[in-house]
Amino acid sequence: QLVESGGGLVQNGGSLRLSCAASGGTFGSYAMGWFRQAPGKEREFVAAVSWRGSSTYYAETVKGRFTISRDNAKIAVYLQMNALKPEDTAVYYCAGGRTASFRRYDYDHWGQGTQVTVSS
Repeated sequence: QLVESGGGLVQNGGSLRLSCAASGGTFGSYAMGWFRQAPGKEREFVAAVSWRGSSTYYAETVKGRFTISRDNAKIAVYLQMNALKPEDTAVYYCAGGRTASFRRYDYDHWGQGTQVTVSS
């Protein structure tokens, strides 16, 4: 089970840190990813981290602003979001899978999502 937290309302240029807590599985050995879905749009890749945390991947739209990290001792993954823009507004989902990938179908486990709203 994956449970996201940390979403909320923030002004343009602000920061938020999302957290994803994992339980009930061997998520310490899973690659983890963050995806987001805005109203009326497809769910899109945001960032991913390998199971060891040694490799990270980002969508071009967030590169340089967002940072993904994980703590395998706590079985948690984080998304630090800086310099937020109104177009970052979406529901953000945590996902776990066998490989760090930008493809949704590479992830077997999904959280319920947390809303992030960036006001202009």
